[in-house]
Amino acid sequence: MNVIPSSRPEVSASENIQGRWWTWAASEGDRTNPVSDTTGKFCDRNQPPDVWFLAGTFGGTLQRTCRLPMGRPLVFPLVNLTSDEEQCAEFMTTATGKATLDGKVITPERMEGDIVTVTGVAGNPLTGEEGTTTSYACGVWVRLPPLKPGRHELTIRGSSGGFRTGVDYTLIVQSDQQA
Repeated sequence: MNVIPSSRPEVSASENIQGRWWTWAASEGDRTNPVSDTTGKFCDRNQPPDVWFLAGTFGGTLQRTCRLPMGRPLVFPLVNLTSDEEQCAEFMTTATGKATLDGKVITPERMEGDIVTVTGVAGNPLTGEEGTTTSYACGVWVRLPPLKPGRHELTIRGSSGGFRTGVDYTLIVQSDQQA
């Protein structure tokens, strides 16, 4: 079986990847939010210039198609949570996940409990409120180097306790000429 190790794209020392992802996920209202998105139509919303975030679901499995520029590392949770320290610790006791890219297994990494600052817009489905909050974040994550231009199939599955999430992504990495 082929295994793809998770990589660690460079991120600013003052920001952790979980906090950045949660802020990204809270930066859109429910109607256009990448986590609520059922097709992938909104996967490009508010993407930072140095990384490309992908979203899971609020439960259940979806199929999404996402177009992204070449040259961006990918970061996504298999399953994740923001809460207090105790709930994160409990969540992580049963948190598990797996991912495959083009049929190859990706080795995920566990992020047990980082203190994160999350800034969201009014009506976002994660915090529900506009403004900045501080909490603990935890989960099972994948960080990948930039993908080659073309079509890729990414399968994400995660769970903790009775919660299950999954996305079957068709990723279309566009070359500079297509962007």
